[in-house]
Amino acid sequence: MAAGKWKAYEFAKFYLGDGTIDLDLTTNWKMALFLSTSNAETLSVGTGVYGDLTNQVAGTFGYTSGGVALTGVTWTQSGGTVTFDCDDADWTATGGSIVARFAVIYKDATVNSIVKPLLCVSLLDTTPADVTATDTNTFTVTINASGVLTLSGAASD
Repeated sequence: MAAGKWKAYEFAKFYLGDGTIDLDLTTNWKMALFLSTSNAETLSVGTGVYGDLTNQVAGTFGYTSGGVALTGVTWTQSGGTVTFDCDDADWTATGGSIVARFAVIYKDATVNSIVKPLLCVSLLDTTPADVTATDTNTFTVTINASGVLTLSGAASD
């Protein structure tokens, strides 16, 4: 399924500004899935770290707690737009269904003493409804062709 818009966490904006999150360092990024009962969509959650989130999808049926490592991570510039992007993330349901409402991207590392800073969250179905992959099917979070996050525009006078 195509991911909804990615929304940056409040602390992610601060961490980008102070250099804690460096999007040019394309390693150690992960995507994790969360249930409808999670606080994952609260952009001002706690101190903006992975440990602040509640109700991750259980580590069963083909999903591993903590999510999957992102591949194809890039930070590129074209014209006046800079883009953070990655390949689609997926899990194959095995022995049961994988059910989720939100996907979260976070840095799976300790940076400037911040343990696993959060970057952004996506509501997977804008109805909103849970998204389900039944046994033997693939749960795929499809990244928008324009990327996860973009920065563009001229500075104001």
